[in-house]
Amino acid sequence: MRSEERRSSPSGTAAAEGASPARANVRGGGAPPPAAGGRPVPARPSRAAGANLRAGAGAGPDFRYRHYAAVKTLPMALGAPLALGGLLAAAQLPPARRWLSGRLKPGDGPGKEVRDRTWFSVRFVGEGGGKRVFTEVAGGDPGYDETAKMLAESALCLALDDLPPSAGQVTTAEAMGDALIARLDAAGLTFRVASVR
Repeated sequence: MRSEERRSSPSGTAAAEGASPARANVRGGGAPPPAAGGRPVPARPSRAAGANLRAGAGAGPDFRYRHYAAVKTLPMALGAPLALGGLLAAAQLPPARRWLSGRLKPGDGPGKEVRDRTWFSVRFVGEGGGKRVFTEVAGGDPGYDETAKMLAESALCLALDDLPPSAGQVTTAEAMGDALIARLDAAGLTFRVASVR
């Protein structure tokens, strides 16, 4: 694998259509170009997955994984971390934490009409054997609808499907692989190979 790009609709959590997508660099090459506004994003679960891949037969010592978020403008690149830092600092003060906690009540999430307009697209670029493979995973609302599908189909896959033997801390792909992809595809998510170069 080499890189990953993410985009979602305006009501989603990633960049809107036309904005620079988030990127992750997996093997060499470093961050996205400065014009893209790339900023490293912590990816703790990815580090664990990377360690598993390095330890297994599927990847060698050159395996690298990096995660980046790209933004469209410099003010967003500077303002977003400052705003998030301010929010996290305010959450440490009991009065501010109570005020923040009271902003949304359980069940106050987006309605069906908003969720119906929300979508996501994640692009991966794998590199090896002299080729680059560009793949895409896409679906509807990632915050509620597709997450529920992923959780339910993962549970059904673990309970009902014949899966490859595995033990310890493994990635979802290693644990469930093609069986989960088939279930998610049937549930409406799309997995496709966009191109091979």
